[in-house]
Amino acid sequence: MTRTTSLSSAEPVLFDAVLTPHRSLPPAGYRLLIGGLAALAGLAGLVFLLLGAWPVLGFFGLDIALLALCFQVNYRQGRQHERLRLTPDALTVERMSAAGRVERVQLPPWWLRVEIDRSGIRPGPLTLATHGRCETVGTFLAPWEQVEVADALQQALAPLRAG
Repeated sequence: MTRTTSLSSAEPVLFDAVLTPHRSLPPAGYRLLIGGLAALAGLAGLVFLLLGAWPVLGFFGLDIALLALCFQVNYRQGRQHERLRLTPDALTVERMSAAGRVERVQLPPWWLRVEIDRSGIRPGPLTLATHGRCETVGTFLAPWEQVEVADALQQALAPLRAG
């Protein structure tokens, strides 16, 4: 989660956060992992080739290709993000899908309820509810991150509710 505030806007921004999914392996680590596994599979495949079991070499290559494809799908899903922007007039939830589609929802902040179920072992999901509408945000975040976003958003909403 990245939290920023804007000072150049004509309307004051009370809360501005970009929620992004966590990816534990950076691209350089991915290249190193796939390269190392490809080298290891190549050596093992060479042993099988020398033993006369040449079809095994193809299966080793197929394993590496499928693993690389899985990582590419995972990184593509990691491009999605959500932006929560609170001004005195509206809370804007802007979602960017992995494919690049943008969905924007505006909720009035005065009666907005920030709800997160903290009764179980794992808290969540984080929902924003007002006037019969309910938006779930940060589904890709870890439970503790959802709690952190909920607490920060409730703090930002407090001055609006006070007067």
